[in-house]
Amino acid sequence: MVTGKKSLFAQYLTVSLVIVLVSFIILGTMLVFFVARYSDTEKKDLLIENAQRVSQLVSEQTVMVNNNVHIGDTETSWLSGVMQTIASSINADVFITDTKGNTLLCSESGRCRHRKYAVPDDIGQRSSRNEVFIKSTLGDMYDEPQFVAGVPIITDVGSRQEITGIVFTATDMGTFSTFKGEITKIFFYASVATFAIVSCIIWFFSFKMIKPLKQMSIAAKKLANGDFSVRVPVTSDSEVGTLAKSFNEMADSLSISETTRRNFIANVSHELKTPMTTIAGFIDGILDGTIPQNKQRQYLRIVSTEVKRLSRLVASMLSLSRIDNGELRLNKQPFNLSDVVISTLLTFEQKIEQRHIDIRGLETCTTPVTVDGDPDLIYQVVYNLFENAVKFVDKGGYIQVHLTDYPDHTELEIQNSGQGIEADELMHIFERFYKTDKSRSQDKNGMGLGLYIVKTIMHLHGGDITAQSVVDEYCRFTLWLPKDKTSGTKHIFSKKKNGTVPVVSSDGTILSTAETIEEHNIDD
Repeated sequence: MVTGKKSLFAQYLTVSLVIVLVSFIILGTMLVFFVARYSDTEKKDLLIENAQRVSQLVSEQTVMVNNNVHIGDTETSWLSGVMQTIASSINADVFITDTKGNTLLCSESGRCRHRKYAVPDDIGQRSSRNEVFIKSTLGDMYDEPQFVAGVPIITDVGSRQEITGIVFTATDMGTFSTFKGEITKIFFYASVATFAIVSCIIWFFSFKMIKPLKQMSIAAKKLANGDFSVRVPVTSDSEVGTLAKSFNEMADSLSISETTRRNFIANVSHELKTPMTTIAGFIDGILDGTIPQNKQRQYLRIVSTEVKRLSRLVASMLSLSRIDNGELRLNKQPFNLSDVVISTLLTFEQKIEQRHIDIRGLETCTTPVTVDGDPDLIYQVVYNLFENAVKFVDKGGYIQVHLTDYPDHTELEIQNSGQGIEADELMHIFERFYKTDKSRSQDKNGMGLGLYIVKTIMHLHGGDITAQSVVDEYCRFTLWLPKDKTSGTKHIFSKKKNGTVPVVSSDGTILSTAETIEEHNIDD
C-alpha cells in the first residue's frame, strides 16, 4: 500500500456503499412519491364517491318552494343522521351548501363551523359545473389545508334540471401527512438495517477480493528485492484467482531465469578461469625460464589447446546470444547431407583411431541425400553430435551412423556405446547449461550449451531431435529434417529396438518407453 493514497479496498468499499446509499435514496423517494400519489387518488375517489351518494339522496328529497331549496319535510332529521354516519366512516366533514356557498346542512350538527363562513365563489362555481377535488382551506372555514371534494346537487324541476346546491366532503391533510411519515419512518429503519447488513457483506467480499492483490503487491516487492521463493495462495477460480495463478507462473519463470543466470555466471566464470589460469601459468613459466626450453613446445601445445577451448566457448556464447536475441537466421539451400556426415566424421579421425572406436553404418551415407537447409548450421549440429559420441563412447566401443531418406523427411541417427544417460537426466539434456553428473568427469571442456544450440537449430529448420538411452549400453540421438514445409505435424520415426528405451524430444518430453517405437507425432 502506498502511503498518502487511498487503498483499492477503501475505494471499492466506498464506491459500493455510495451506490447502495444512492439506490436507497432513489428507492425511498420513489416509494414516498408513489404512495402519496396513490393515497391522493384513493382519498379523491373516497371523498367524491361519498359526496355523490349524499348528492343523490338530497336530490331525491329536494323540492323548490318559491324558488327556495326545501329538503324533505323534516329538513335535517333523516339526512343529518346519514351524513354523520358517512362522515364518521370516512373520517371527514360532510356539508351541503346552496349555490351561493352558504351552508344549509352539516354532519357536525349543532357545533357546525361551516355556517359561519361561505364557500369562496370560485370554488362554488367550479363545483356547480362539475365534480371537483382540491386542496384548500375553503376561505376561513379551516385553519389548515384540507382535501375537499365538491359534487353538485341536480334537482328535477318540471321538465328541466337545476343545480340546487353542492355537497362538500373535506378531510384533514394532516392524517395523510402522518401516514406518509409512518411510511417514511418504516422505510428509513428498514433501509438502515439493510444498509448495515449490505455494508458488512460488501466489506467481507471486498476484503476477500482485494486480499490476493495485496499479497501480490507484497510478493512483487519481494521479487524486486531478489526473493524468488515467494508465492501467492490461489483461493478461487475467478479472474483474481487466475491472476494469482499467472503471478505464480511468472514467479516460477523468474526463479528459473534467475537460477539460469546464476548458473550461467558460475559456469562462464569457471570455464574462463580454468584455461586463462593455465595459459597465464605456462606463459609466465616460459618467460621467466621456469619451464626449460626443451619442454616449451610441449607446453605451448597445451596453451594452444586452451586458446581453442576459449575460442569454442566464445563461439558458443555468441551463438547463444544470437538465439536469445532472435538474430539466428537461416540461409537455406539444397545440399548433400551425406557429404556433411562423412566430412564431419573425418575431423575426428585421430581420436577415433586413438580410442580404437569401430565406425558402423557408413554404407548408408554412400548414396547422396539432398536436404533443404542451412549447410553451416546443419554442419554445427552434426559436429556437436559426433563430438559427444566420440567423447562419451567407451574405449574399443562403436559409433553407429544411419542416414535414411523418407518421402516426407530425412532422418540421421548417431549412436554410441558406453555408459548411456539415466532416464531422469535424459529429459534435461537439451536445456541450456545442463551437464549430467557422469559428463562432469568426462566432459571437462563443455558448458552444457551444445545440445541446446542443436535443438534450437533443428527447430529453426522445422525439424526436431530426440534422445534415447539404455544405461551401460548405448546412447542414441536422432534428428530429422522435414521435406514438406506445409506439414503441420512433425513425424519422429525410430527403428525397432529391443529393450525398454525412453525416447525424449528436444523439449524434454518423454515420447515413449515402449519396446517397439515406430512413429510419434508432435504438433507444431
